[in-house]
Formats: sequence, structure tokens, C-alpha cells
Amino acid sequence: MKLVEQFFPVCDYDLAATLASGQAFRWKEIDGSWEGVIGENWVRLKQEVDGILAQTVCLKAGQASCLSCFDWLRDYLQIDADLSVILRSFPLDDVPLQTAVTSCRGLRLLRQDPWECLASFILSSTKQIVQIQQIVSLLCERFGKPLAVPENHPPVFSFPSAERLATCTEQELRDCKMGFRAPNLLATAKMVSNGEIHLQSLYALPLEKARAELVALPGVGKKIADCVLLFAYGFPQAFPIDVWILKALRQLYFPKRKPTAKRLLHFSQTHFGPNAGYAQQYLFHYMRTKI
Repeated sequence: MKLVEQFFPVCDYDLAATLASGQAFRWKEIDGSWEGVIGENWVRLKQEVDGILAQTVCLKAGQASCLSCFDWLRDYLQIDADLSVILRSFPLDDVPLQTAVTSCRGLRLLRQDPWECLASFILSSTKQIVQIQQIVSLLCERFGKPLAVPENHPPVFSFPSAERLATCTEQELRDCKMGFRAPNLLATAKMVSNGEIHLQSLYALPLEKARAELVALPGVGKKIADCVLLFAYGFPQAFPIDVWILKALRQLYFPKRKPTAKRLLHFSQTHFGPNAGYAQQYLFHYMRTKI
């Protein structure tokens, strides 16, 4: 077991904006770096001028084997995505969106594990980001597996599998401060673990069919489904609409009108182009942090 590192040269990547923008809930900024967990790997990331320096603990023998274990990190961080092409797909005459892009330049969408993303957003209902982080942390500490970490580092745990959570009682989940979300998470975990829904199969479905599969799960409405479709499955046109995006749409695009929810939904689906989900994340982060 040893600490290994890999440098990823990449332009236009803002770690802070990406990891703190409400996509994932296990990242913490510690002494100028970001620490989190991806799958069963503890990870430390540091922003450099010309890229990202990554560290993890390798349990494999041989340097080549250790370096190959960073392939999953490249995918998770979406380092190879051409951000300039994505941003050029946005409407050029959309002043609010272009302002958000300028303000939050370098924000990227992550590519997360479907189960962790789904469970985390079930827990997000009516909660602020800090509260979601606390619930997820408790859940991992109580039901996750201990992971390899550097010497003298505090314990770190994996996100618990659907199979593990399916064996919990509702009260055990409520003890993680998730309240009314506990029965929804438990029921969904049981459906995933017994094969009533196959999360991997959603990659092959078109957007509408994949969304229909997700909203059939307990505690999953269109907003949560679209978060999972965007942040885990990589559907670029998924456009989650929460209170921040509602505020952005009404304040920035319809300031003197009172559009219906149906009108706002139609606008979001037709205005932002093929990468509407990316536009949503820029607007979301901009509204939360800059206005």
C-alpha cells in the first residue's frame, strides 16, 4: 500500500466550482486541496495552474498498475471533455448565461456512479447542500466499508451499496438524520438490490425512457431524476429545475412576467441547446454563489 500521484494536464478546469456546485456531496476542501471518495478510492485533488494533481492510495503491486488505477478518475472528472465546444453551443445572445459562464469558467459536469448519485439526490429533497453532506457522511460512516487512506489520516468510508442499505431498518436510516427520506431510500435500495430496476441498463435508453424508469422509484420526481441523468448518466439535455433554477429563470429571463411552470419547462427544453444540462449547472452555481 502506498500513496501515488498523477498529474492531469487540463485547461479550463475549476476544481472548486466543479466539486462545490451541488453535483456530489463527499468533497471537502482541506488545506488548499480537495479530498473525497470515488467508488472505493480515497482521493486528494489539488488545482495547479496547468492542470490537476491527484493522489490516491494504491493497493496493487507495481508502479504501472498503480498509475492505471487513475483511469476511473479521468472519467469521473470528465477531463477529456472539450469545454470550449460545449460552451460554444450555448446561445450567444443569452446575456445571463454568458455572464454565468464568464463568472464560473472552468466548471465541469462530473460523471458519477449511478447508485451513489441516485441515493444522494433522494436524500437531497428539501435540504441544503451542507445538510445533504452531513446526512451522506453519516450514512457512509455507519454502513460503508473502511477504505485505504494515508498514514495517520482519519478513517474514510465508501458509499454503502444498495445491497447493504436494503438490509437496514427504516429506523437505522432515520438515525442518519434523513427523516422522511428514509423509507424512500430503503424502498429504492431494495428495488435496486433485488433487480426490479437495473441501473446500468439506463445508459442504453433514450432520455425520456430513462427518466420514466427513475421516476417510478420511491422518492424520485422529475428534478431528482434529471439530476441523476445529468450527473451520472451524462445525458446533456437533462435540465433539473429546483428552487435556484426557478429563481434564475424567473429573475433573469422573465423579470416582468409570471410564467407558468409548464412555460418555464418548455423554455428550458428549447432555449439552451444540446448542452442544456451544462447551462443549467452554470446558472445554478452562479445564482447560489454570485448573486
